[in-house]
Amino acid sequence: MRKRHSEMAAKQASERAKSTRVFGQRRKHPKMFRVGLYARVSTFDQHTIPLQIRALREYAAKRGWTIAMQVKEVGSGAAQRQLREKLLDAARRREIDVVLVWRLDRWGRSVADLLATLQELEHLGVGFVSLTEALDLTTPAGRAMAALLAVFAEFEREILRERVHAGLAHARGNGTRLGRPQTAALQTGQVRKLYRAGVSKAEIARRLQIGRTSVRRILAAKA
Repeated sequence: MRKRHSEMAAKQASERAKSTRVFGQRRKHPKMFRVGLYARVSTFDQHTIPLQIRALREYAAKRGWTIAMQVKEVGSGAAQRQLREKLLDAARRREIDVVLVWRLDRWGRSVADLLATLQELEHLGVGFVSLTEALDLTTPAGRAMAALLAVFAEFEREILRERVHAGLAHARGNGTRLGRPQTAALQTGQVRKLYRAGVSKAEIARRLQIGRTSVRRILAAKA
């Protein structure tokens, strides 16, 4: 009886090991995915990058994924994500199956940028996992979260539109002239008039705030 009980306990332990959960969700049959790791820190926070890489590598090992690429990026400012493009290029070439990042703000410059890259990865059939937010777009719950991100991105765009319109209205109210400045071609008559009056080409360009090349082109066309 005791032997039978031990065998049952061992069997239950084995079943629990096989059904290891990731982010609280039951894992399906393991697949040998090729994963690209992306870690990014600011210029003043470089000491945390080894921690990010270690956590990403441990998670990849837990999922049974093969690390095909590892990118470390250091830089301040939302616009600096040059090395991220290498990972996206690898996804476009179908060299990786999943992108694994430490945190969403490490990957995306904004909500709109984040959504655009996630949509591209989805179109390519490449998964995306953010470790800190427990966001796994290879699961139904993760894809639902991506749909919410689309809502937030549209909200962000509407806020920007309202700010732009408010700024334009304020400028008009203050008498500021909007739109593109006049081109040199629209000042052809003035250019020729000044030149006939003996004003040099350089001085014409300075007075009318146009390029010297434009002045020479207008006068040459007259000839």
